[in-house]
Amino acid sequence: MSLSKKTIRDIDVRGKKCLVRCDFNVPLDGAMITDETRIQGALPTLKHLLDNGASLILCSHLGRPKGQRVAEMSLAPVAERLSELLGLNVPLLSDCVGPEVSGTCSTLQPGQVVLLENLRFHKEETDNDAAFAASLASVADVFVNDAFGTAHRAHASTEGVAHHLPAVAGFLIEKEITFLGNAVANPGRPFTAILGGAKVKDKITVIDSLLPKVDHLIIGGGMAYTFFKAKGWEIGKSLLDESSIDYCRSLMSLHGDKIVLPVDVMSSPDLSPISKPVAVPASEIPADKEGADIGPEARVQFDKVIQDSGTILWNGPMGVFEMEPFAGGTRAMAESMAKTAGMAIIGGGDTAAAVQQMGFADDMAHVSTGGGASLEFLEGKELPGIAALLDA
Repeated sequence: MSLSKKTIRDIDVRGKKCLVRCDFNVPLDGAMITDETRIQGALPTLKHLLDNGASLILCSHLGRPKGQRVAEMSLAPVAERLSELLGLNVPLLSDCVGPEVSGTCSTLQPGQVVLLENLRFHKEETDNDAAFAASLASVADVFVNDAFGTAHRAHASTEGVAHHLPAVAGFLIEKEITFLGNAVANPGRPFTAILGGAKVKDKITVIDSLLPKVDHLIIGGGMAYTFFKAKGWEIGKSLLDESSIDYCRSLMSLHGDKIVLPVDVMSSPDLSPISKPVAVPASEIPADKEGADIGPEARVQFDKVIQDSGTILWNGPMGVFEMEPFAGGTRAMAESMAKTAGMAIIGGGDTAAAVQQMGFADDMAHVSTGGGASLEFLEGKELPGIAALLDA
């Protein structure tokens, strides 16, 4: 997959209708948007297109309605918020294809914006149905993909429409390709990857892709306990990925010099918001307890590696950060990343959510908007939504 793609800077959009695939899959509490990061992330692209004389037909999915019309998953709250942020009326159309859509879009003037209703109200969207993609594309002159979070899916609105229209990247996708691509292809040294999260098997392809490139691979979160088990240590009731024990053992024998495991963990008899975890050496987890976070010494140990690194890429929390008693390790990592002089990159998903929630997002060089997409990108897989765009 060529990472050098045409962007909205490379085309003349004056007087053109641009179909823009955004990622407006925002968390809602009723009709209230609880985190508008993704909407804010789309604004630079939308403003650039409007400033250059385009009219915009915006499309996105929200949630998983599985091809059904689900009132709670309407994009109405997004249309309302976009109207406020852009300072112009952004009407929500009642569908994303059909006569109302083609009728309204045919009369769009430069500077006007409409938002199509949730793409996934049609199962043809996730099926990448050719006729549905053609119908989506029929109302526009140019296709702009700015939804990195869905770029790893070959859907009608990410891959299918690119067969019908000149297709270019928006600023968000450009930024993702630049930061994640450079981190892996041309990192400042030492290059450190930090992987957390629950199971080793979910990250095997990432580990295999990153290990030859990194100088240090820090392992935290639930994954660490399978490595401990592979060393023959007692892990008590800690999370274990039985199927990956041999893999961890061979990894440590081949790359032991690169792998950094936590020296201590926070152990607890149970996982609850009122737990009182205790720090224990990683090799001495009591049989009736489970590890649920990295310990205070591990936080210092990891911080030292981070501060000495030129590029740091982090994907996966250090513990059960959703519960305050086990959030300390993830918070300590976020603080380390925020103060490092190196290039600090957050690889989307839960890690991005944690960093946002804890107030450190603005201190990072880049916080990826894609969970699965950033992982697949780091695995070296081709992302269909990016591969479909015109090469620069």
